Amino acid sequence: MEAICLGLFMVSASLFATLLEYPNSVVHQHIPNSFIRLCLMGLAMGLTATAIIYSPMGKLSGAHMNPAVTFTFVRLGKVKVADALYYTVFQCLGGIAAVMIMSIIIGSAFKDPHVNYVVTVPGKYGEVSAFIIEVFIAFWMMTMVLATSNHPTLSKYTGIISGFFVMSYVILSGPISGFSMNPARTIASAVPAMQYTAFWIYMIAPFLGMLSAAELFEKLKGKAICAKFHHSRSYLCIFNCGYCEHKIDPQA
Repeated sequence: MEAICLGLFMVSASLFATLLEYPNSVVHQHIPNSFIRLCLMGLAMGLTATAIIYSPMGKLSGAHMNPAVTFTFVRLGKVKVADALYYTVFQCLGGIAAVMIMSIIIGSAFKDPHVNYVVTVPGKYGEVSAFIIEVFIAFWMMTMVLATSNHPTLSKYTGIISGFFVMSYVILSGPISGFSMNPARTIASAVPAMQYTAFWIYMIAPFLGMLSAAELFEKLKGKAICAKFHHSRSYLCIFNCGYCEHKIDPQA
């Protein structure tokens, strides 16, 4: 499910990036304003993220789609290391497969420099700015997730708020860092494109930002209940979940 979730996210990113940024696209030609196109891209990705989180697949796996998210929940005692490693592997494989499939379906337009496999690379402000913004957005995304998903009233809205954050981050951070916030998402584009520009930023910054958010959450006496973005009692939960009241096996 994690492979499919990130795969669907990358399918959406590939499709909308090509429609909006490929110079010969009818959509691109009818919307000459680059900021409007950026806003539309943000809206598309925000809606995609929300739809995946509330989908049956997202409800089953937790819709992490991001190794930094998964290992943050390891730090909080909600996910076992072995499960986190499996999640990470399949997040990367799902993303890579989706981008490779889209490169075949879309063809040369997807490989055009204006689209370029939707790779994440620093913008005109350079690598330092890209690193700072990636840490910033990762920190606040995880802060929001922990604050809302563990709140009795707000937990049902975590997916909607996450989608709003994704939309906002695409618009605000896209021109600076390319908007990754997700090592698996960067790997998904970098491997088929064979482009690893400033790769270290996207491998380090999301972990630094999200793990810092977890540290702050614990210092403020926060308690994580479940590792899912949206916990539904109708779906199996493999985590150390407070909603399911699992009995912890001391031998595990």
